[in-house]
Amino acid sequence: MSNEATSVNPFETAKQQVDIVADLIGLDPGMRSVLKAPKRELTVNFPVRMDDGSYRVYTGYRVQYNMARGPTKGGIRYHPQVTLDEVRALAAWMTWKCSVVNIPYGGAKGGIICDPKHMSKGELERLTRRYASEIGPIIGPEMDIPAPDVYTDSQTMAWIMDTYSMQKGYSVPGVVTGKPISLGGSEGRGEATGRGCAYVIREAAKYSGLHMKGATVAVQGFGNAGSVASKILFDEQGAKIIAASDTKGGVLNPEGMNPHALEDHKQKTGSVVGFPGAKPITNEQLLETPCDVLIPAALENQITRKNADKIQAKLVAEAANGPTLPEADKILFERGITVLPDVLANAGGVTVSYFEWAQDIQGFFWSLEEVNRRLEQVMVRSYEDVHRIAKEKKVHNRTAAYVLGVQRVVDAIRLRGIYP
Repeated sequence: MSNEATSVNPFETAKQQVDIVADLIGLDPGMRSVLKAPKRELTVNFPVRMDDGSYRVYTGYRVQYNMARGPTKGGIRYHPQVTLDEVRALAAWMTWKCSVVNIPYGGAKGGIICDPKHMSKGELERLTRRYASEIGPIIGPEMDIPAPDVYTDSQTMAWIMDTYSMQKGYSVPGVVTGKPISLGGSEGRGEATGRGCAYVIREAAKYSGLHMKGATVAVQGFGNAGSVASKILFDEQGAKIIAASDTKGGVLNPEGMNPHALEDHKQKTGSVVGFPGAKPITNEQLLETPCDVLIPAALENQITRKNADKIQAKLVAEAANGPTLPEADKILFERGITVLPDVLANAGGVTVSYFEWAQDIQGFFWSLEEVNRRLEQVMVRSYEDVHRIAKEKKVHNRTAAYVLGVQRVVDAIRLRGIYP
């Protein structure tokens, strides 16, 4: 990652985005300051017993950004570089994202500063359970519903659900989403982010005159979201996957690669690197590869003012959170490149999380077909809402999505008023 990318404070970016929208919709200074401040932040420092019998103190965060539209929702990430400002930014983005797809949630986010790659399963379980008990007083199905994020998964959620339930004295499956199916998880949750992204790409392609059959696709970050989006574009829309990468490097084959074979190769070897018939490329080169659709599905701050003029895609669909910096947005817009922003393109995950929570609350579960059908309806409607505002206001899709998301939150705040 470039120095520029690492030196950007994500929360400053998030606040900048609010200001851009506030100018467009004419918000007063008071409402601006409400939208730029998280409602509640919890920092916890807690000991974890390591396998060798020693104790280490870890720091974790949970930020609940805005509750005007309902309980807060957002993932928990385990990463050595987690910062409070990153968690604040992600919680803000979750707020707008839930609002853009019109589900009755506010945004939250959590994180623990740790290196899960160097921890055993037992250490991760003890870390997770202790963190869950520390944030226990501010989470719950009516209050704040965590989910998986970077280096957390359905097992992590099972531990949190169990810890919370033990403290309540009865099972509370709705306290987290992204759980295993056997514990109240939803069908289709695992592939929801990638599937939602593929639906939005399909809709945007119709408007931009791009035929998805034979369209070339490059995926930065061939993880869960990136690989699922690739497979759906390949299987259901006939697209051609020409480049893919992960943390170890990337591969390129202009003739196209089968994403299922690519995933098998990654499962066996731990990386897409060395995929037969493809030549090696770096993550930086992948972003600049000539293609119809570019899917940044890795980490934030990937497309900056340094490389925005080298992007050669027609559509950029952000399966990751915050991969494009504001100044890069401007350059891409001026160059006529359509960006499908994270708050829309990767909202399939939180949408099916909402479905999971709704199923848990009722104790009544849907089939995979029903989940996917409802997801498609939400993503298509949300894309059309954003596209309409972009046309009306002559702005790019990110600003349009923020106008939609922020306006809905503002409406809720105004209707509720300030208590007491």
